[in-house]
Amino acid sequence: MFRSRPRIELKSRAEIRLMRRAGLVVADALSAVRAAARPGVTTGDLDRVAADVIAAAGATPSFLGYHGFPATICTSVNDEIVHGIPGTRSLAVGDVVSVDCGAIVDGWHGDSAVSFQIGPDGALGPDDPRARELDADDAALVLATRSAMWAGVAALASARRVGEVGDAVEMAAETAGGLVGTSYGIVEEYTGHGIGTAMHQPPDVLNFRATDRGPRVRAGMCLAVEPMLTRGTEVTRVLGDDWTVVAADGARAAHWEHTVAVLDDGIAVLTAADLGREGLAAFDVVPVDLD
Repeated sequence: MFRSRPRIELKSRAEIRLMRRAGLVVADALSAVRAAARPGVTTGDLDRVAADVIAAAGATPSFLGYHGFPATICTSVNDEIVHGIPGTRSLAVGDVVSVDCGAIVDGWHGDSAVSFQIGPDGALGPDDPRARELDADDAALVLATRSAMWAGVAALASARRVGEVGDAVEMAAETAGGLVGTSYGIVEEYTGHGIGTAMHQPPDVLNFRATDRGPRVRAGMCLAVEPMLTRGTEVTRVLGDDWTVVAADGARAAHWEHTVAVLDDGIAVLTAADLGREGLAAFDVVPVDLD
């Protein structure tokens, strides 16, 4: 008996331009959240910042009410990997914070996530020397996860099968770990996904090597590439709120994500302000201009 794969929604170039609008709203919301993140600010405060940006753009949050999720963004701190619920928790110097955000514009979704460390004066990206001074291991984790995401994104420029994204992500994570003498846990239970008229669509986009190579990469696919790495093992557990996923061994985690469109003439990162130009440069990939 033959098993058929779920139908994958293929978008026209015009529809991808509509998704780009949602992607830019997400990019703006994450930028505002990062700017607001500092010691003493609560994760609930960050949620309100994102909600205000999304509302001002005339967009709708993808996450709020999704299977009952109670907030606009996910805020996952330290050993929390993904799906953390914003609330009264105050950020402190040395925290590692991952923020996941989605928005809908005219029925089309964008989805992206970033991670950063909290320094004395605010959020620190992995390229900031102060991040390494604060905690070199945390800075290396955030950088490794971001590098793994860009490797997976870049793979789509030449991939024949979606499974090649997972190959690229795992290889990048291994390489990054080797540079600092460690081995990162690659979370396998939570993966990337197709995206378009729904936030989660086929196909699954794995963050690790697998024998199943996945469906053929085709023009019109829009995929969310989102590796999650930990400083320990890949084993996870879900807290009593039935949402927050944490590292079972208490290790710190990071999460990066972008929404990527595959076109006849290349790829475009819909949730990056520059369409992914800076992140893809290291892979000699130039994103497609959608204008």
